[in-house]
Amino acid sequence: MHLRTSLTTLAAAAALLASATTATAATEPLTASRIADHFDLAASQQPENITVDHAGTAYLTFSFARQIVRVTPGGRPRVLATLPAPAKAGTPNLGKAFVGGIARADDGTLYVTYATGTADLTGIWAVRPGGRPHRIAALPAYGLPNGLALGRRTGRLYATDSVHGVVYRVPARGGEAVVWAEGEALEPSSFAGANGIKLHHGAVWATNLDKGTVLRIPVTARGTAGPVQVRATGMPSIDDFAFTGHGDTLLAARDDNQVDLVRPDGTHTAVLATCSPAASASPPCSPTLPARPSPSNVSTAPPR
Repeated sequence: MHLRTSLTTLAAAAALLASATTATAATEPLTASRIADHFDLAASQQPENITVDHAGTAYLTFSFARQIVRVTPGGRPRVLATLPAPAKAGTPNLGKAFVGGIARADDGTLYVTYATGTADLTGIWAVRPGGRPHRIAALPAYGLPNGLALGRRTGRLYATDSVHGVVYRVPARGGEAVVWAEGEALEPSSFAGANGIKLHHGAVWATNLDKGTVLRIPVTARGTAGPVQVRATGMPSIDDFAFTGHGDTLLAARDDNQVDLVRPDGTHTAVLATCSPAASASPPCSPTLPARPSPSNVSTAPPR
């Protein structure tokens, strides 16, 4: 089974940031892992989240540069928008402005979460093709909006807050944000709770970074949140994820430089990692894979 470029790059952009002394290693079902692009951490090109269109063009957030960028296949990053800097950032847990999740509508509009610790800027922002970024919904300044997913059929956005441990729902056209889901399973235990988020088969799926879990929240016939279900555990520092197109199987990026394949029964296996070539690892380092030079790279598998 070959997994799509969009799936692997999402995981890699979030998790696989390594120095010149490390290499990438992939195991089945991932094959032909390779470097797709290079980012300059010294220039604040810290990739946080990614979405890919049908042509293979990637749209990313550079978290601490406050930027939304586009990368065409074989091309270099092009900055589409830079969000305004706060007068004095006070983002919980981070202390500086942070652009998090990204989602793309069929008309090309890009949506991102933005956390600054200030009431005038924290929230969900939109950028239409050729337009300027503007805030469409305010979120609590003392929170940390992070992951973002768009329901194309319903025209609703769902955003996680990693500090409050909740999921907000917002009309994509703009408007008031409401707490759609909350509870202990979404809350942090030390640093960050609800993190990555996706819509899949009539449910909102999310991760909890502190608890290392994958969660499923059914969407009821009325559009409300059903009971939170824990679908997988034991993945410390889990970040965002993407479904592979094979049922509920997904790829999950972890902040410890690893990507896990998570099966519908909750079992999971590391399929992509960065490691020292001289060290033992699972998956093991492969001497046939190129060393990852600094600045950081995005690793990807070929499309089907």
